[in-house]
Amino acid sequence: MKEERNIITIDEYGNISLPTDIGATAMTEWEICELFGVIAPTVRAGIRALCKSGVLKKYGIERLVRLSDRSSIEVYDLETIAALAFRIESFGAAKVRKVLLERITHRRKEKTTVIVSVVADTEPSRRWMA
Repeated sequence: MKEERNIITIDEYGNISLPTDIGATAMTEWEICELFGVIAPTVRAGIRALCKSGVLKKYGIERLVRLSDRSSIEVYDLETIAALAFRIESFGAAKVRKVLLERITHRRKEKTTVIVSVVADTEPSRRWMA
């Protein structure tokens, strides 16, 4: 049974295509290299450094996706891809950082209501309370 996964892509103009269901995002090492515009040792060194510093846990960053009965591929989850985007300094990584931050900040479009209660008290030290 083939497992579905989404990938983040970059076109020739530097536009990042982020899937709508980013929770199912999983990419191979080669796909990450292509996205960030770096070579595989850079990605491996970044993953090692992130694990060593405690940002990522070695046991939770990768999983196997079955392609057929005889073959499967190793993929990294969105948390690893995002952490690498902040670790690696390249054009592609900078674009991914920007798109991820935009997705986080612009998804929150609902209005927030703040209620402040002001109570007048006769005691000078507690004149106004919020």
